[in-house]
Amino acid sequence: MPSCTTGGCECGAIRYQFTGEPLASLNCHCRDCQRETGGAFAPILIVAAATFTITCGAPRHFDVIADNGRPARRAFCADCGSALFGPGPDTVNIRAGSLDDPGMFRPRMDIYTASAQPWDLMDPDLPKALKLPER
Repeated sequence: MPSCTTGGCECGAIRYQFTGEPLASLNCHCRDCQRETGGAFAPILIVAAATFTITCGAPRHFDVIADNGRPARRAFCADCGSALFGPGPDTVNIRAGSLDDPGMFRPRMDIYTASAQPWDLMDPDLPKALKLPER
């Protein structure tokens, strides 16, 4: 039986879950993620869309053109403002801070490192990529 991982926003209005293991676990240093988080990067779990379900509430969405030139959708709670995930057709990019147990997040690489801020002390042991590697 696949494991179930849960998360949601700060106020509890939005809840989600996914089953199974993430496809990827990374820190994204692109300018879009810096603006979204207000920090140096966004810690992200990428999961298959088929395994992801919103179990409570309805997030609001904001669309941007990402650093790769493609449209990207950001889901957030309209009540508390928590950044939650980026839904896509095949995958969902979950913000690790929205997990009920964010301690389970283990990044496997840093991406968009060309946009990393000079004050961001990246883990030297993680692989680095100038952009998201093709899957």
